[in-house]
Amino acid sequence: MNLLFLIVIFTALGGVLSVLAASVFLLLPDDTRAKILPHGVSFATGALLAVAFWGLIPHAFEEVGVTQIQPLSGAIMLGLLMFFILEKLLIWRHCHSGSCEVHGDTDEHGHGHSHGSHKSAGTMIIIGDSIHNFVDGVLIAAAFLTDVKLGIVTSLAVAAHEIPQEVGDFAILLHSGYSKAKALFYNVLASLTTIVGGVLAYYSLGDLQDSLPYFLAMASSSFIYIAVADLIPTLHKKTDIKTSLQQIALIFAGICLIVSLHGVAHDIQLDGVENEATHQHSS
Repeated sequence: MNLLFLIVIFTALGGVLSVLAASVFLLLPDDTRAKILPHGVSFATGALLAVAFWGLIPHAFEEVGVTQIQPLSGAIMLGLLMFFILEKLLIWRHCHSGSCEVHGDTDEHGHGHSHGSHKSAGTMIIIGDSIHNFVDGVLIAAAFLTDVKLGIVTSLAVAAHEIPQEVGDFAILLHSGYSKAKALFYNVLASLTTIVGGVLAYYSLGDLQDSLPYFLAMASSSFIYIAVADLIPTLHKKTDIKTSLQQIALIFAGICLIVSLHGVAHDIQLDGVENEATHQHSS
């Protein structure tokens, strides 16, 4: 199957479809949405960590020689610092809990109490998501250009963490005065930048094969930072035994799913290679 076609399909999965999936939560009562969201955050934490440490980082190191191991490790470290700085500048801001300095605090029911302009917070969400989704598209394309199975699990991990984020973003946009229709429209519009990033990366990164391991390193930095800096602190807000055990179970579920999908994608890719080789031999 054409690689560009795969990139378009899976960047759409990581962007547009995650928004549409998150939009289902708009139909739920606030209390129900507040109960479901933390479970999605726990699952996304495991998925992101698994993709970073089981998929992206090993593949990045496989692509470079022994002399490049230290520079590649440095790229991962610099990536973490870069995402910290971006978040400080309010460009890369994820509100999974519905409470942050940019968007204002929320009560236990998810209702916001903004400290500034509601419209400004909504605009910041749309701009931030557009940039974030564009970068996600580049990272997905880089993963596909390295290995098809890596591209598949990377796009699934993007979708896993995008869904709970988009649910939070919907809540913020609604509180900022947007109607449900406009909130959905602007979120879908912002998600299209994932496809744009993937297509542009396909045409530019293809000629920069030596740089692909460093894009994978940046992708792993992104996933690790989101999991450790944004998602895990949210999970620590609940400390009772029952909730903690649920969080641990869902984190491991996210890890197991990505590891399993990685194996399935590997088998599918091997079958495709064997079939192609058989076809060429017979012809």
